[in-house]
Amino acid sequence: MSADTVDLTKVDSAVSGLSSSPPQNAVKGHRRASSSAAGVYNINDLEKEGKELEIAKETQKLNWKLNTSPATLDEKDTLKKFLTIPPVKKIDLHFPLGLEVTARNLKGVTIKDALDAIYKQFKKKADDELELPVLAGFEWDKEESWTRLIVHQKKEGAPSGGKKKNKKAINEDE
Repeated sequence: MSADTVDLTKVDSAVSGLSSSPPQNAVKGHRRASSSAAGVYNINDLEKEGKELEIAKETQKLNWKLNTSPATLDEKDTLKKFLTIPPVKKIDLHFPLGLEVTARNLKGVTIKDALDAIYKQFKKKADDELELPVLAGFEWDKEESWTRLIVHQKKEGAPSGGKKKNKKAINEDE
């Protein structure tokens, strides 16, 4: 039996030369730079420089219900446009009742990013739970806060064609 035993002091070749701590002269790998696009600003930098924000006017014409997915909107080209000019990496969206959501995109916050952030908050709400279920647009009030937009809502969207009365509504009118 003693002839078959292997000397236990022998060190495995795969482990030899390794210590439990990394070597002192190890070169750190190149850290990836931020993936933000050129021309996209941090909102705090814009405030320091005093640069004015301009909000895309298209948001006022969307007539989008807060609890429906932005993907259901027909204006796909509008969704790709930047929410603000100059484009920013993130912006807070403030609701009059106090709710605040943040839209983020390192390549510049688009209208879709803003709608997605809002939708995430309201997707579980039923239509009758929302007092003002339709987006009316955004307002930037630099006196109140440079870094956030105020979200405006309205009762209902503009009619999308001829109004059709259902039978129940007709019977109630009589």
